[in-house]
Amino acid sequence: MELFEAIYRRRDVRDFGPDQIPRKTLLKILDAAHHAGSVGLMQPWNFTVIQAPASQAAIVEIVAEENLKAAKDYHGEDREKYLSLHLEAIHTAPVHIAVTCDSQRGGLQVVGRNTMPETDLYSTCCAIQNLWLAARAEGIGMCWVSLIDPERVKQILGIPDEITLVGYLCLGIPESFDERPHLERQGWKERAPLEDVLFFESWGQQNAIDSPDTESSPLTKEGLRGVTSP
Repeated sequence: MELFEAIYRRRDVRDFGPDQIPRKTLLKILDAAHHAGSVGLMQPWNFTVIQAPASQAAIVEIVAEENLKAAKDYHGEDREKYLSLHLEAIHTAPVHIAVTCDSQRGGLQVVGRNTMPETDLYSTCCAIQNLWLAARAEGIGMCWVSLIDPERVKQILGIPDEITLVGYLCLGIPESFDERPHLERQGWKERAPLEDVLFFESWGQQNAIDSPDTESSPLTKEGLRGVTSP
């Protein structure tokens, strides 16, 4: 699968089949994550692979509790719709991965972090995106589980206090890859078109200023329609 196909066909997978991910494939995906860009080459990430049933069960319990708490933020039909979204992919995924960020890695002086120290977290997110795309290219599904209590999960996994839990991921071989994102199919949310989030030169400017570089390019709100991926 080439890069753009993996990007456009990446999905947040909710249902996994019973087959295990081959060890070689899992390591290949993790190596792709480890090759993400990072500010100052600090590589602040660690990947903790969780396959032991007891550890998985303890975290599944946390997710179930947090899901019910989140449901209380909705009322009536919205609550019923929320609970029908089937957000608990964690129940069927054979592999869990906790992705963490060590803000102290590289010492006190890391190139590029003087004014934006939070770039360690951004770098870790780049590693997660690499992992997600590599998984899709290998036919492996992934779900980023955000319905967790980070501190409780860290306690279960023995993650030190000074380490930040950035993402809790579930991976497995999916029943299928949906043509459209799950929340879009369920009528919960739709992807905004590119032209709605694209500015040129200054905030709010949605039409590119005429120049030799843009005259032959569809860099206008009208010109973008039909050019980008659905």
